[in-house]
Amino acid sequence: MKNSILFAIDLNSKETIISESEKGSNKVTLIERITCQENELLYNAVLTLTSIVNSPDFDVSIFKAMDKVCQMIYSKHRERE
Repeated sequence: MKNSILFAIDLNSKETIISESEKGSNKVTLIERITCQENELLYNAVLTLTSIVNSPDFDVSIFKAMDKVCQMIYSKHRERE
């Protein structure tokens, strides 16, 4: 099965947390933590993704579009390493 990349923010350390989970599984594996200074664009995109999830007017299509943006930014980040 294909793995899904998951994003979260640690507000205390100002890091983006990147994890993965096999589709259909509830097991999550940490991939890496990226500081805001290392990739501010990704950090801000994941903050936006988080605010969409927490919105009382949550819209799945908007969430999916923003998740794709986060995936693309993270993919570009990995290419640069």
